[in-house]
Amino acid sequence: MPKNKTHSGAKKRFRVTGSGKLMREQANKRHLLEVKSSRRKRKLSQDQVVDSANLSQVKKLLGR
Repeated sequence: MPKNKTHSGAKKRFRVTGSGKLMREQANKRHLLEVKSSRRKRKLSQDQVVDSANLSQVKKLLGR
């Protein structure tokens, strides 16, 4: 049986930690940054764990 290909869009958006958790970046850090406070921008820079509701779908896209 042939190998499954990883979704090329998903591999750019998600990463897997050493313990196997799936991480994602937060939205709202692309543009209009002048109006956002430094504190808000700093908090948006931190990666977040993918929500359990979306976990199975993201795993499927990554071939896990």
